Amino acid sequence: MKKLLLLLLAIPVLAFSNDKKIPTKIKEVTVYLSGAQITRTALCTLKPGSTEYTFTGLSPKVDESSIQISGLKSVSVLSMAYNIDFLSVKESDPEIKSLESEIIGVNRKISLLQNHIIGLEEELKVIRANKLISGETQELNLVRLKEISTYYRERTTAIKNEIFKTNLDINEFQLSVNALQNQLSQVNNAPIKEQGELRIKFDAPVTTDLQLLISYTVQDAGWIPNYDIKSVKMNAPLKMTYKAHVYQKTGVDWNNAKINLSSGSPSLNVSKPNLSSKYLDFVSRYSKRYNSATKKKKYFHNPTVKKVVGQVTDESGLPLPGVNIVVKGTTNGTTTDFDGYYTMNIESGKELVFSYIGSKTIEVPIYSSIINTNLEADAQQLDEVVVTAMGTSKKSYTTGSVSSVKMEDALQGRTAGVTIRGYASTGNNTRYIKTPEPQLPLYIIDGVPVDDFAEGDLDENEIQSIESLKGESATALYGSRGNNGVVVITTKKSKLQEGVNSKFIIKKPYTVISNGDITAIELNAFELDANYEHFAAPMLNENVFMTATFKDWEKHNLLPGEANIYFEGTFAGKTTIDPYTTKKEMTLSLGIDPSITVTRKQNKNFKSKSFTGSNRILDRTYELVVKNSKSVPVQIKLMDRVPLSQNKEIKIDDIETYSASYDKKKGLLTWNLEIKSKETKTELFSFQVKYPKFKTISL
Repeated sequence: MKKLLLLLLAIPVLAFSNDKKIPTKIKEVTVYLSGAQITRTALCTLKPGSTEYTFTGLSPKVDESSIQISGLKSVSVLSMAYNIDFLSVKESDPEIKSLESEIIGVNRKISLLQNHIIGLEEELKVIRANKLISGETQELNLVRLKEISTYYRERTTAIKNEIFKTNLDINEFQLSVNALQNQLSQVNNAPIKEQGELRIKFDAPVTTDLQLLISYTVQDAGWIPNYDIKSVKMNAPLKMTYKAHVYQKTGVDWNNAKINLSSGSPSLNVSKPNLSSKYLDFVSRYSKRYNSATKKKKYFHNPTVKKVVGQVTDESGLPLPGVNIVVKGTTNGTTTDFDGYYTMNIESGKELVFSYIGSKTIEVPIYSSIINTNLEADAQQLDEVVVTAMGTSKKSYTTGSVSSVKMEDALQGRTAGVTIRGYASTGNNTRYIKTPEPQLPLYIIDGVPVDDFAEGDLDENEIQSIESLKGESATALYGSRGNNGVVVITTKKSKLQEGVNSKFIIKKPYTVISNGDITAIELNAFELDANYEHFAAPMLNENVFMTATFKDWEKHNLLPGEANIYFEGTFAGKTTIDPYTTKKEMTLSLGIDPSITVTRKQNKNFKSKSFTGSNRILDRTYELVVKNSKSVPVQIKLMDRVPLSQNKEIKIDDIETYSASYDKKKGLLTWNLEIKSKETKTELFSFQVKYPKFKTISL
């Protein structure tokens, strides 16, 4: 019975002794554009047999499937469990320890001052006692009496003044103690910050000293590419500083840690894809014929962005008005204006959703405060009419609804002369006729005409862009071969940065606090030869902008990110560096040059308004005046536009571009001018618009 009692008493002790906690120390952090891999170290000694340790200090946001242990030597791991500890945090909280230590220090100073006061008060008692003894035992003459009285008065006054000042110091220290105690009380009453801990059961064949490496991934962390681009003067090389803005909210500070930066991302699902057989069959021409491969992620969320501006265009670069833009998962949205521009504030969310009738809906991570994008056409959203032996179906791109009617109702009295899948209706009877084969367009692949080209000859992933030409636009370039239209396909010549993961090893350690604030780390600095030019589009903005264009940016492994632009020591604004959409050259705006002015005005000619039958005719002539007030000549690119008709009832004729180069497809005019110092130049262009007189156009 006695042995059983001793055994029962020993069980809690044994259980407690097995709960051995070992703190871990952060060794290295690899920060990805989204997420991070943490490596921590821990020292422990194992005796032969099984031993269980709990390793503390881990993040409470660990992805458990990513935990890896190395440095085991001949030791085996019998079991491993990750938990979150809410109880022992306060004991090791550095803020609590710091406050408690500071309170002890101030109280020590108060005690020393109080002891000093006691000493002064004892001295005062001695003076008073000595004064009485001297008066009783000595006969004092007048001079001696004055000396003693003066000494007693001055010393008593000095002691009382010093006691008074010391009490003031004590009061100041006491106020500090009260403030520290209030702060400590708030910390103790604050919600407990949990920590992660890893419990591992080892099996060691012999006594072994281990230096373990514990690594795991977390998601609430990342880094944001950022650039400083500086130009000291015109025609000087651009100085680019490549930086990383590192942030984390993992619940544990990275104190004095070695930081590595990677442009990749931690992939937890590394299972290879399973490729199965593909079987061909006839499908609707509007069916999606390609199964897109999973794409590598190009853009990553930037949590510091609070406002986004940009422009949305189609595949040819023309602006798209009325595009719906919504922050995914919220009701925060806007639409683009007539020129495709938009602005929206970001309160929450990580992605923007762009949707437009007739175009593919896309989702773009909020990676910058400037996000320009283009939308691809979507054939599946076009009107589709299918007539079958059972009936007629029409798919509406606006609602996606399908309505059906019986075939005889659809044909009755309405379809005379209409050919339906090999049958011709003449009103009262139906006869079989052979329908002509559709005429195929001419395909141009990377500038080379290709005969007998069919959709599917090129893999979807090989195509960079597709452009369709019809009518005069096709025959003007390709002659009679373009009578049935021309499809111009440009393939991807190179992957241009895609799939290239860069890794940056940072030499000195950094501390990154777990509060989401940015820690800036410089990665690289280099110079770029640039061509400087002025640019103006006065119909949109009468300011003249300084631009710098540079090449050879590919060799620096740039990533999409914001850039701060500085010109002649002045902050000129922000732009976005996006190597995925830049082709050969990058062009940056260096700000507004007030020494050059551009004005645009319409020549007033009210007699130009005339009517021809049911049509109204408008003649428009515009005058662009450029003045250079600088002491040096400048090169300036001047742009304007001639409107394009989207309706066959609106005709644009009599276009006069004079000295401008003219892009007929886009309607854009360009002047490349060299203007001497103090010189003024005038450029003209004109056109005529004809449209029904009872209608209004958006001129």
